[in-house]
Amino acid sequence: MIKCYDGGVYLVNGRELVEDHREASKAIAQKCGKEVKKEEAIRETIAYGILEAHNTSDNMDKLKIKFDAMASHDITYVGIIQTARASGLKEFPIPYVLTNCHNSLCAVGGTINEDDHMFGLSAAKKYGGIYVPAHQAVIHQYMREMMSGCGKMILGSDSHTRYGALGTMAIGEGGGELAKQLLCKTYDVNRPGVVAVYLTGKVQKGVGPQDVALAIIGKVFKNGYVKNKVMEFVGDGIANLGVEYRNGIDVMTTETTCLSSIWETDEKVEAYFEAHGRKEAYKELKPGKVAYYDGAILVDLSQIKPMIALPFHPSNTYTIEELNANLEDILASVEKQAKEQFTKVNFTLRDKIKNGKLLVQQGVIAGCAGGTFDNICDAADILKGHTIGANEYALSVYPSSQPTFMSLVENGAITSLMAAGATIRTAFCGPCFGAGDVPPNNGLSIRHSTRNFPNREGSKPSDGQLAAVALMDARSIAATSLNGGVLTAATDIDVTFTKPKYYFNSEIYKTRCYDGVGKPQPEEALKFGPNITDWPQMSYLTDHLVLQVVAEIHDAVTTTDELIPSGETSSYRSNPLKLAEFTLSRRVPDYVAKAKEIQKAETARLNGEDPTAVDERVKAAFEAIKGIKGFENIDPMTTGIGSTLFAVKPGDGSAREQAASCQKVLGGWANIAREYATKRYRSNLINWGMIPFVLEEELVFKEGDFLFIPNIKAAVQNKVATIEAYVIGEEIKCFNLMLADLTDDERQIILAGCLINYYKNE
Repeated sequence: MIKCYDGGVYLVNGRELVEDHREASKAIAQKCGKEVKKEEAIRETIAYGILEAHNTSDNMDKLKIKFDAMASHDITYVGIIQTARASGLKEFPIPYVLTNCHNSLCAVGGTINEDDHMFGLSAAKKYGGIYVPAHQAVIHQYMREMMSGCGKMILGSDSHTRYGALGTMAIGEGGGELAKQLLCKTYDVNRPGVVAVYLTGKVQKGVGPQDVALAIIGKVFKNGYVKNKVMEFVGDGIANLGVEYRNGIDVMTTETTCLSSIWETDEKVEAYFEAHGRKEAYKELKPGKVAYYDGAILVDLSQIKPMIALPFHPSNTYTIEELNANLEDILASVEKQAKEQFTKVNFTLRDKIKNGKLLVQQGVIAGCAGGTFDNICDAADILKGHTIGANEYALSVYPSSQPTFMSLVENGAITSLMAAGATIRTAFCGPCFGAGDVPPNNGLSIRHSTRNFPNREGSKPSDGQLAAVALMDARSIAATSLNGGVLTAATDIDVTFTKPKYYFNSEIYKTRCYDGVGKPQPEEALKFGPNITDWPQMSYLTDHLVLQVVAEIHDAVTTTDELIPSGETSSYRSNPLKLAEFTLSRRVPDYVAKAKEIQKAETARLNGEDPTAVDERVKAAFEAIKGIKGFENIDPMTTGIGSTLFAVKPGDGSAREQAASCQKVLGGWANIAREYATKRYRSNLINWGMIPFVLEEELVFKEGDFLFIPNIKAAVQNKVATIEAYVIGEEIKCFNLMLADLTDDERQIILAGCLINYYKNE
């Protein structure tokens, strides 16, 4: 079904993979009539050409990218604009789209969600941006419809910023990186590796894009095959897929931890742009005659079966057929994981086995992955003339944009779904992050959405609640709905897919969306609600650091949802101090209290008071440090004091910068990890002045220990890669921390204490 090549691969004439080996050049010469050097073939990928066109440096190994456009939603744009405003923002230098698809239905916090929206509209007017009101479109559907273009690059403050199937290389990053673009700075990154995803064959009837995506994710996530690389989709199988189908696969590439994605383009993509009134956005993209890739994934589409990703990660994949044949054993393994991770909550799945079949409680088709026209039409065809029943099972459908919704109304798909018992909602991302359709306690929801991390559906284990999500394709969700919630693959039912034509009506956007690109109004006043606050002052890096380990997490991966929960916290994204109260609340409930306690010493130091006088533990730590040769006269008044956390692999998932900024607000100075799950989380740490340490040797400290990191300022300035640190306890232990691959600008940001301070210095 899916094969990953062990090493580099050449793609010859866009259709033949040749593994990189000693005789590869000869084999290629026989096929194309001349020898090709690897250095030349590297430059023949689609990705290389797009990166080169957007690179402002004279070094293709050290990229400095400027993007064509950007996008943010209402959880992130306030903080980004506030950061840029504090750093001298005058106007948006490129088209910047502000959508309102995350907080629009979240009622926590009274008026503050709509206050954020009014801030966004006023900012679009003042600085010259595009404002998409609530319920009009989810962020990525709007960008597909209105802003994508072949050969373009788009940056978004949402991790699922992916428009590769439309020939657009898009990257999801933390807000700091968008603020840099607003200030005419660059996105600095080492040139990423490129992995070919060769699609061949034709999918079976009933197999949808989520099935293909989950099969790929299950193959490559755990081994890191495409981590921080670009996935380049090529092959004869692409022609057998519609554009929305390609979009559905593409948006899920985020869950592989790749940096970005790009696809070959063809006449179907050209027709897509023409249908959206933007034919000029199309151009043909394909690899050169001989292109070299750092790896290749061969996907035989004809062998893909309906898939399910069980809780609690999109990579926890099985075919539905395999799961139904081994329900007891497979579900028991998920229960075991839940018991290990949520010790105070009893979560069960095997109790949902009825007469040898799995009965789920809820189905949801939503967002940038599930809510597309093709997905909903196929689901409607499956359910037409049937009902989901009057029992526990419920089905919700969220079209991804108002134009999509209108076309579904006109062709009767919405009527079929409503008659079957489904409820139809407006464009909203809530089901992807826990702000809509929260299932019952101990419930299992099947969703065509992007993620199924713990609590992503909105439950609160700290309050004794735990539900879970399994990811599936819309077609199999509809087939399951047809059977009243009994897990069913779409390939197991008899259905005729009508495949109606999509008609895009741009008048909806012209009527409701504000477009001020190139027309800033400096005199326009920003509208601030009472919850919108400026960032607190951030400390500059000191010569030395004394840090308490306030959290120690040994999970294989720690998601950003665990670092700062989604769902009910989203209303407070514009208030750094209030939001920080939720830091690690679902994973380490006492983190905030412990971080605040040690922060008191730093607050005293910054106020000119003796920090050792407010905390006996800090006093004892400094007394012990004086016993280390060379630090007999260490001065607590010039030494940063705060918190740190250890996690094996933090930062998988969302691009939200608050996963890092909340730690900083609470006095965090660093993370210590075996590795970082994504580049974007590591970038978020750096942009908030936190040091992304890597620990390669044995763990010698534990939660509650104090760490002394001497001469850290000099180490950052002088590009020292290995830093000697100490555990301060009954005995002093020496160990090494690694600090590598920082750009010059990143070093300056860390020294300044955060991106805002860095720009103030400039």
